[in-house]
Amino acid sequence: MRLTRRMQTILAETDRPDKLKAAVVQAVDLLARGETVALPTETVYGLAADAMNPEAVAKIFAAKERPSFDPLIIHLPHRDRLADVAIVPPEIAKAVAQITEHFWPGPLTLVLPKHPDVPDMVTAGLPTVAVRISANPIFRRVVTSLARPLAAPSANRFGRISPTSAAAVMKELEGRIPLILDGGACHTGLESTIIRILPRDPKPLLRVLRAGPVTKDDLQPFGKVEFANQLPAAGADHPEVPGQLASHYAPRTPLRLLEKPEDFTPVEGRRYALLSYRCDPDDGYLFLTDWVQSLTLSPGNGKLPEAAVRFFHCLRQLDECGADEIIAEPVPERGVGVAIMERLRRAAAK
Repeated sequence: MRLTRRMQTILAETDRPDKLKAAVVQAVDLLARGETVALPTETVYGLAADAMNPEAVAKIFAAKERPSFDPLIIHLPHRDRLADVAIVPPEIAKAVAQITEHFWPGPLTLVLPKHPDVPDMVTAGLPTVAVRISANPIFRRVVTSLARPLAAPSANRFGRISPTSAAAVMKELEGRIPLILDGGACHTGLESTIIRILPRDPKPLLRVLRAGPVTKDDLQPFGKVEFANQLPAAGADHPEVPGQLASHYAPRTPLRLLEKPEDFTPVEGRRYALLSYRCDPDDGYLFLTDWVQSLTLSPGNGKLPEAAVRFFHCLRQLDECGADEIIAEPVPERGVGVAIMERLRRAAAK
């Protein structure tokens, strides 16, 4: 679906109570009229529209140039509205209640059988729907004021780097959407963890369909955790949930995930940029070549939560530095590092 119209995109500040109130009123008015609005969440900025209005949802797909087979996540105003968009099977009802009570609002998305009232466009024709509640106070104020579920994928053009600031949204979608609410930098920096709950004794099986800020250790008290295949084959172009395509989160500049520094041989005349994990010379990456630019996810000790927050911001900066190729160091695949590595592999699959 291609966008055919251009419009003025307003950037609304929210750093004072009066500005926040006016911005929320403007956002709710637009959403109620079937328009799209970019809103901050704790993960990345989302492009929101009334999830129960197919014409409004179509504008998300058009603005992002997103293929219709890629489903969207629905964001609820309150936990008690889950029944409006999903059907909770009795055999997992207890687990759903426990998990949503613990993790909502927050960066965890559940995949459940969809309610018939949810437009097929939201779920890409799938019998399931992805649902969460954002913890961002600006997003919550908008969605509770509207009092309707919002579909809100990341506010970037399809397959590109997810935006973690209002300025990044403007670069991606200026002229394509009417309003961006500037809520500052996102606090988590990676898209939500997505899970499916399957009945099992004595505890349910929690299948992670997309790794994110809620980690395996966070989930283990609530069931047995397993990871679905995190990187499908390039031909697998009909995902079950958002973010499952083989190539995703990709900069325009080619990116290579360099598992070992000794595997790097610079090509004469080619300009390289480095996405470093902790900028430690002992890791072997810093002096491989004369980098056009080098950015560090977590300087010093290498803290994975800090690396997650900085990940998309750093990737976007390197994409704009004029390099011919971005070289990315791996990060430890534990905790939120699993999610970072998943996104690096998808970015490298372009």
